[in-house]
Amino acid sequence: MTKLMQWLFGVSVLGAVWALVTFDLLDLSLPRTYREVAWPMPFYLLVSFGCYSLATVGYRVAIFNDCEEAAKELREQIKEAKEDLRKKGLKM
Repeated sequence: MTKLMQWLFGVSVLGAVWALVTFDLLDLSLPRTYREVAWPMPFYLLVSFGCYSLATVGYRVAIFNDCEEAAKELREQIKEAKEDLRKKGLKM
């Protein structure tokens, strides 16, 4: 089972449970407060997922490592390329 299928299965199960609780499809005689809490739950989950994603991206950017050796190598390659182009008559 691929990761996409796992996510789709999970979302489908949550959606089915949400619909059963919100619309009382099985006549479970749940208290009204359960339905009132369940109704905006997809919005709360979406906001929570957005906050988690933003925090994860922010954290990964904060701990991003600098590659000084790679930057130095890239500068040298750029310098060599410019010299090569000057030898071939290109003015910069």
